[in-house]
Amino acid sequence: MLSILIPIYNFDVRALVEELHCQALALDIPVEILCFDDFSQPAWRTINREVERLELVKYRELPENQGRARIRNTLADAARGAHLLFLDCDSEVPDEAYLQRYAALLDEEHLLYGGRAYRAEPPDRPELLLHWKYGTRREQMPPGRRRQSPYHHFMTNNFLVPAAVFQKVRFDERLLEYGHEDTLFGMEMRKNGVPVHHLDNPLVHIGLESARAFLDKTAKGVHNLAFLYRSGTGIETRLTHFYQRLKRTGLAWPFKRVLAALRPLLLRNLLSRRPSLFSLDLYKLGLLLEEL
Repeated sequence: MLSILIPIYNFDVRALVEELHCQALALDIPVEILCFDDFSQPAWRTINREVERLELVKYRELPENQGRARIRNTLADAARGAHLLFLDCDSEVPDEAYLQRYAALLDEEHLLYGGRAYRAEPPDRPELLLHWKYGTRREQMPPGRRRQSPYHHFMTNNFLVPAAVFQKVRFDERLLEYGHEDTLFGMEMRKNGVPVHHLDNPLVHIGLESARAFLDKTAKGVHNLAFLYRSGTGIETRLTHFYQRLKRTGLAWPFKRVLAALRPLLLRNLLSRRPSLFSLDLYKLGLLLEEL
């Protein structure tokens, strides 16, 4: 059995689940679709209860917010399938063969990562441009490029893993808020020798957020990164590599002061109609320097 696992938080999943249900019925293997709501606002829960009517769907509302890591473990523990397909709820299936491409490659060893895509046209609303630009230039990449650093380029939005393999790794539940649960999960896979196979089977990320909301999540992600770095996990990212270079050369303190002074200008750019990813990099570095 294939278990499709969808953690839900404040998003309308009806179209996604209905399309997955249609594709699942056409497969030659049994499928279940588990949709667990992570204590969304009442209006979203009312909307998403409609998926309960679908034959293969099991919908559950959790009594409290578990966070991105813990709810994925909860879904895996409730699943009956030998293979687990984790999907982000703010996604769109690219075509009618999405599930079939995964089903054709099931085995008992590999983790399969399909990738992430964004719509080609920029959003009409200017406050969504920062998220779209970051996604299209930093997260969306072809499988050939992802294979060059298979663990580093893994994300949790769209991956399939044998249930027995997942139970050896699981998500680190110390991370209660947004950010870097995928980085840490990728590190654990590498430590445990889990092979990652990168496919051209992306989900389209349609849940673009305003620049202010995106920056708030960015700050939470940097906070998590600093926590993991201080905890001795050996976490490695572009940001921690640059921090280590500054520390070795004695430039961490001067950079910290300069970036703190520049923060209002960086935020002005990031909230503008022409946000720069270089400004975003400097903003994140400044936050990390303050944390460490």
